[in-house]
Amino acid sequence: MSDREGKTSTEHADTPLMRQYRKIKEKNPGAILLFRMGDFYETFEEDAVTASNVLGITLTKRANGQAMDVPLAGFPHHALDTYLPKLVHAGYRVAICEQLEDPKHATKIVKRGVVEVVTPGVSYRDQLLEPKQAKYLACVAWGDDRRAGLAFVEASTGEFHVAEVPDTELEGLLRTIGPAELLADKRSRPRIQSLDTRGTVVTFVEEWAFGFDFAYETLIRHFGTHSLKGFGLESFGPGIVAAGVTLHYLSETQRGALPQLDRLRRFDSNAFMVLDPQTQRNLELTASIQEGRRDGSLLHILDETLTPMGGRLLRTWLIRPLRNVERINERLDGVEELRNSRRTRDSLRDELRQVGDLERIVTKVCLDRAGPRDVVNLKLSLCQIPALKSVLAGATSRILSETAADLKLCREVVDRIGAALSDDPPASLSQGGVIRPGYDADLDDLRGLASSGREWVATLQAQEAKRTGIPSLKVGYNKVFGYYLEITNAHKSKVPEDYIRKQTLVNAERYITPALKESEEKILTADEKIAQLEAELFSRLIMIVAEDASDLLENARDLATLDVIAGLAEVADRDRCVRPEVHDGLELEIVDGRHPVVEASLAAGEPFIPNSVRLDPADEQILVITGPNMAGKSVVLRQTGLIVLLAQIGCFVPAASARIGLVDKIFTRVGASDNLASGESTFLVEMNETASILNNASPRSLILFDEVGRGTSTFDGISIAWSILEYLHENEQVAARTLFATHYHELNMLADRLPRIRNARIQVQEHDGKVIFLRKLISGAADHSYGIEVARMAGLPAVVIQRAREIMKGLEHEKLVSGAGRADGAPGKGSDLRPALDRVPKPDFTQTVIDQSETYTKLAAELAAVDPNRMTPLEALMKLAQLKALASEVGKH
Repeated sequence: MSDREGKTSTEHADTPLMRQYRKIKEKNPGAILLFRMGDFYETFEEDAVTASNVLGITLTKRANGQAMDVPLAGFPHHALDTYLPKLVHAGYRVAICEQLEDPKHATKIVKRGVVEVVTPGVSYRDQLLEPKQAKYLACVAWGDDRRAGLAFVEASTGEFHVAEVPDTELEGLLRTIGPAELLADKRSRPRIQSLDTRGTVVTFVEEWAFGFDFAYETLIRHFGTHSLKGFGLESFGPGIVAAGVTLHYLSETQRGALPQLDRLRRFDSNAFMVLDPQTQRNLELTASIQEGRRDGSLLHILDETLTPMGGRLLRTWLIRPLRNVERINERLDGVEELRNSRRTRDSLRDELRQVGDLERIVTKVCLDRAGPRDVVNLKLSLCQIPALKSVLAGATSRILSETAADLKLCREVVDRIGAALSDDPPASLSQGGVIRPGYDADLDDLRGLASSGREWVATLQAQEAKRTGIPSLKVGYNKVFGYYLEITNAHKSKVPEDYIRKQTLVNAERYITPALKESEEKILTADEKIAQLEAELFSRLIMIVAEDASDLLENARDLATLDVIAGLAEVADRDRCVRPEVHDGLELEIVDGRHPVVEASLAAGEPFIPNSVRLDPADEQILVITGPNMAGKSVVLRQTGLIVLLAQIGCFVPAASARIGLVDKIFTRVGASDNLASGESTFLVEMNETASILNNASPRSLILFDEVGRGTSTFDGISIAWSILEYLHENEQVAARTLFATHYHELNMLADRLPRIRNARIQVQEHDGKVIFLRKLISGAADHSYGIEVARMAGLPAVVIQRAREIMKGLEHEKLVSGAGRADGAPGKGSDLRPALDRVPKPDFTQTVIDQSETYTKLAAELAAVDPNRMTPLEALMKLAQLKALASEVGKH
């Protein structure tokens, strides 16, 4: 870096470079400024400290005059794609400041400016985007009538939506969308803090941007309309504000127009099933509970898409199931047609394999960020459309036939790209060779000139070696001197008079000649003009392609739809799924349903035990399910929810048959968790979630309760669970279809008191002192939960297990005595249990406890019957193996 950049010289207080840095920094508050200095991006002051910590790079100091030191941290400019994602994934906004002129031509300090601001919710760089996952930027604005507006945009694909909902529904809508970044008014901090924004970076924007007039004007100016009536938003208030702020923020961060945002769609939350955050997590729709990874999720099982935009659309369908029977059946018709026609499905998928990420490529084209290979990939993707239309020419389902008919051939774009670009261009325009020979006569002439000049230089070495009689003479090139002739000192005497000495080395001299310099100028001038002309021709091509952006984006969305339908048909065929009957009634009946994720995880040859469930508010509204831990209660609950959800996204379901009465919301209360950071215990979290369910459910909802009330005392828990079931049964406005798994066997009594409650249990079988879980749901109530048996299976010490059995016997005896004549059969008060506990023998954990079970008796008998003197070696080995197996059974007791 030159002295005028302040890199090596001692400067006065606040050098010109630092004044330039601070001026640019002031225009980008809240962002880490990557300040380009030659071959490095540098950060200063607080940004340097942050970058050093996040990126693991060295923090140094830079002299700033008058003995002032400024913290400094930087990295090479070519490593931007390595370091930038780390900053953004850590939740920071990053402003990329480039040198806007060649330092060689700068008269004072090099001109610099921010060319891009990358945020957690806005990026067009492949390194920051997941191919099959959308990255949303959202904005929330509140109105005066307890309504909230929410706009969300996927900048890399052009998807732009806006919604207005009651503020009580805002959090659920936010979690459904899952934005990476949320914009909010600085004045709304208390409201934002009351929302669950985990996994979302919140960016507070200046208050003035949330003015209605400013937002409205921003939107109509961008879309070139006189009003927003054409978008169906004229009645919106906070929704328009949210959309306007979103658009303003995007234009500010991207420093220019946003042509890829060609339309704004009204998002009707009533068109989709509501899935609150707990339900999405508990059903493991897009990530597993344990590790938070895609593996082990429903999405992982379902995703047979072949294109990035198909993968993104599938994810959207999964978290936004439909509530319109007609639209659901349209999707199911398409899936059924492709499932039944393997040839059509395979042909369709073969063509889709050749399609790239058309959505994001078109966005890059619109923003002039596309490289040569992006544009060639766009052409290759469009080249598949004629074959796709041919494959679906005879399609009968509406979704397939209409989508195929909507695909546009875009022949002019394909022909233009094909004529202009090489079939296999380099990744970067600067590498040259991007434009196809024959496309532009001037470019061809320049290439010919450069080529002939290089050929002349290549033959010059042989000619001069022969003319001078110096066999070791070499022709070389460097950026400082250009082309030169190098002669070793041993041949100095043979140097011709027309050679001009240019540089002296240790063992050689370098020379030039007038003829060499003349050819060099032609070559270098031609190369520079070639690069300039290629850039101009490529830029013109990009502008032409961008004119068809709207059609290209429509094609991308249509191709994504075909990809998802074909993928779901592949899953239906692979996993033996059936078409569900989705209807507007409330009856829900699943015959031999299976959990798709659990079934896929079973070892080869291990069958999944299917189960049937029927729910109908008319006669079987609530199913109380009892049975031991590990028997499969939770699997039945989750698979029911998943089958309903799959049906309403338009997917075949893993069952023998399924009739699904349309569900508006799925609620789950599963497992134990806490939020200690907010002072909420496990039980409080459980009650918060339960309250949310009871306050938001409707008769068209599906509720999956698993072990509600277990986080407190037995009597409190039973009382709460009992009351919840009565409330769901008796309150007509919240009479949702409900599966209620519990260990409280006392709740089975409700089936005798309330007509729409039924009992069911997970079947178990006891054999030789062991409990076998059959994982089959049958009618009736379980009489106990086999908790001690599960503890034994988990490996608790035998003395602990035996002691637990002793205590259990005492408690069960007391329950029979003190509970006699009670309506609910529950044990008496805790103080009444003391006599029973006093009668239990005191423990002696120092002694080894052996369970004198039938298995132990059998082992002793087998051992006594062995006669080693009468056994062959093979018989002895076989008997030893048999005894070892029996001994292992004893060890389990």
